[in-house]
Amino acid sequence: MMEMTLEETEVRILGALIEKELTTPEYYPLTLNSLTNACNQKSNRDPVMTLGEEDIVRGLDKLKIKGFARHSAEGSRVPKYCHSLGERLAPQELAIIAELLLRGPQTLGELRTRGSRMAEFPDIASVEETIKELQQFEPPFVTLLQRQAGQKEQRYAHLLSGEPHITITEHNPAPEAARLKVMAENERITKLEEEISLLKAEVDKLKKVVKEFKAQFE
Repeated sequence: MMEMTLEETEVRILGALIEKELTTPEYYPLTLNSLTNACNQKSNRDPVMTLGEEDIVRGLDKLKIKGFARHSAEGSRVPKYCHSLGERLAPQELAIIAELLLRGPQTLGELRTRGSRMAEFPDIASVEETIKELQQFEPPFVTLLQRQAGQKEQRYAHLLSGEPHITITEHNPAPEAARLKVMAENERITKLEEEISLLKAEVDKLKKVVKEFKAQFE
């Protein structure tokens, strides 16, 4: 049974682990360095955070105790980490949870646009159906927030940190459809840049291994 009370750092770590599993499965599970970079990303994050590796280690330890994360069982020269929600949730459910963990409360339209980089959501109805499934768990993973003054649409929030605190903020108009498309394109570009960065890191690692191997015969 998972303890559904996560602190801010734990929320970011869990969200990053889920996101990377769905967007870059070839680099998942994550090393401590990769996980730290994922948590501190400037894209697809609200708020942007600056966490050190020590913060990530402490957060991982707490997540492991609560049943949300663990060491990977895959063979590797360095420790790697993964989340445990995949044993309970489908990819669409994981995508919604990841978005709510990484960016906070969002509308159905925002969740569909942003979550589509991790799982397929043909329409708004599919997002709504996924949320209903997440609400069937005991305790539920997601809740519908009360509509604030000036808001046209209601937002959903995760419950992994307990009941969300509603903060009254200045109303900002919902972005236009064209802006949402641009945002989605920017996110795809960011994903490609992240993949290139990870590939470079893998190449550097391979070069180091080859160099060490050659040194044994010199």
